Amino acid sequence: MSKVHPTAVVEDGAQIGQDVEIGPYSVIGPNVVLGDRVKLHSHVAVAGNTTLGEDCEVYPFASVGHAPQDLKFKGEQSRLIVGKRTKIREGATLNPGTEGGGMETTIGDDCLLMTGAHVGHDCHVGNHCILVNNGTLAGHVVVEDFAIVGGLSAVHQFVRIGKHAMIGGMTGVESDVIPYGSVIGNRAYLSGLNIVGLKRRGFDRETIHSLRKAYRLLFAQEGTLAERVEEVAKDFEGVGPVMEIINFLKAESMRSVCTPKYDSSAG
Repeated sequence: MSKVHPTAVVEDGAQIGQDVEIGPYSVIGPNVVLGDRVKLHSHVAVAGNTTLGEDCEVYPFASVGHAPQDLKFKGEQSRLIVGKRTKIREGATLNPGTEGGGMETTIGDDCLLMTGAHVGHDCHVGNHCILVNNGTLAGHVVVEDFAIVGGLSAVHQFVRIGKHAMIGGMTGVESDVIPYGSVIGNRAYLSGLNIVGLKRRGFDRETIHSLRKAYRLLFAQEGTLAERVEEVAKDFEGVGPVMEIINFLKAESMRSVCTPKYDSSAG
């Protein structure tokens, strides 16, 4: 049996799964779907065409599924889909999609959106991702699996963040971040690979060594990036993680790619 506090408002039409908990003063809209064992603490607002997967947990004052912060939004029946076991902490804001961006915002399984995090309209966040306190995604951002967006960081619209990437705290990300990359800065630049994350997630020494070698070749100063991409693709054809970076760089994008900061006075 689900537990709904008497001060909570669950509007007609909302679909509530089994063993759901809805805390005091929470408000659930008529088109909301809450999967089994979802837990909403007090003062949670869930609106729009929003689905929360099984075992999600939402903390006080989070705003989930309310209208996008986009002046072009005209009330279209867009959606917000959140996967299983994702935690949404205090004051986080998650917006649905828009007609101009595919009508859907998605967040995967086992994510953690910390206090004050923001996921803008038409974003697609993968599985096992973390947005640290006040990490913010503008519209149309893609964040692949296992990526971490550091505290007080802001990601520009249409940016892609590759899997296992690490965005350092207080970083402004204007350009795409390669898989396994680590970026930092007022305007983000590549500071290397996310080696700590790779080790924590069980990548073996040989794979990490290959990634390091490929990284050095890709971002050398000789030739063009396109030429270096083709060379690395040939040399590391059988190394899956390296080829993920290659495929990321070859994919179409509306943004440039984050690169290392070179010392113009060197050499």
